[in-house]
Amino acid sequence: MDNASITDVWDRVVGSQPDPEQWLVIATGVLALLAVAPHGVWRLSRNAITIAHEGGHGLIALLTGRQLDGIRLHSDTSGLTVSRGKPTGIGMVLTAAAGYTAPPLLGLGGAWLLAANHITALLWGATVLLLAMLVMIRNAYGVLTVVVAGGAFVLVSWLTDPEVQAGFAYVVVWFLLLGGVRPAFELQRKRRYGQAGDSDADQLSRLTHVPAAMWLFLFHAVSLCCLIGGGRWLLGPVLDQL
Repeated sequence: MDNASITDVWDRVVGSQPDPEQWLVIATGVLALLAVAPHGVWRLSRNAITIAHEGGHGLIALLTGRQLDGIRLHSDTSGLTVSRGKPTGIGMVLTAAAGYTAPPLLGLGGAWLLAANHITALLWGATVLLLAMLVMIRNAYGVLTVVVAGGAFVLVSWLTDPEVQAGFAYVVVWFLLLGGVRPAFELQRKRRYGQAGDSDADQLSRLTHVPAAMWLFLFHAVSLCCLIGGGRWLLGPVLDQL
């Protein structure tokens, strides 16, 4: 690849794209909601949230100096991230807290990029994150789900026109924002029936001596605030017309 081609690719990544049509922003939000709300569909689509959840654990583990041993993703949409290091302290707390907060925070970051019209940067950035996560996957189902997700981003980024790329990017971000809300409510219901004694909230409670209910409140607060803030960024042009 010559210098001119490299420059063209770089300009494409860091440059901005035109605003999508208002109907597309609304339609992609509705489509994402349909992937989150119905229980039957959610059982499948939740795999994408699990990728973000476990990826959040893994990323923060590395950033806080822990050694990441591997990530496993399971067909029941559960997952496990194993890291080594000091069993207590701020690094372990941040690692444990990163799971439920990662999908909505990624959605918020994605909404910021879309509001700035950096659609290509979002698609390529997500692809890089998925490729980095693939290196740490330690089971076949996990490899399959990450490869399928990464492949979708690659195909859309390279083989589709800007309108399709915009629609795909908006669906992904809406899904992270909306799908990031539901797991905290599911965890709350499981804990009510004594089915999640070793959840992230309970681990955080043991680490910090703060009640698990307070950590659950934090998960709710982060996801709902991200949905409100991210939704406002995504719907900004639409709301400005009202």
